[in-house]
Amino acid sequence: MRSDAREAAFKIIFADLFGGDGEKNFRAALYKQAHLSEEECAFAERIVDAFFRHKEELSAEIASSVTRFADYRIYPADRAALLLALAEIRYLDDVPPVVSVSEATALARKYSTERSADFVNGVLGGIINR
Repeated sequence: MRSDAREAAFKIIFADLFGGDGEKNFRAALYKQAHLSEEECAFAERIVDAFFRHKEELSAEIASSVTRFADYRIYPADRAALLLALAEIRYLDDVPPVVSVSEATALARKYSTERSADFVNGVLGGIINR
């Protein structure tokens, strides 16, 4: 299921925010732990690769979209969900943006604060509606 693949990709992106390097062994361990199929692993890899190739650009787009408070105040889990969804929206043509937003919102709801889902949904909604 692609949701499980996204969750694994989310964890890799989250780890990168704390100085992880996303090495292949770490990725493989996460994919194995999540019991991902070969197809799901390939999907997660597409997301993670898009993130690593365009990390600065994606981060800059988020920073320019969050105008109410300083960029550094975004919770790491929220940032990881935003980066994951934005990587999908910008670089994975086979995923409708509304699906990316919905999945990122679900991840924020699961891994962050009570209000994070609304925050992630609002930021991504603003980005895709520009």
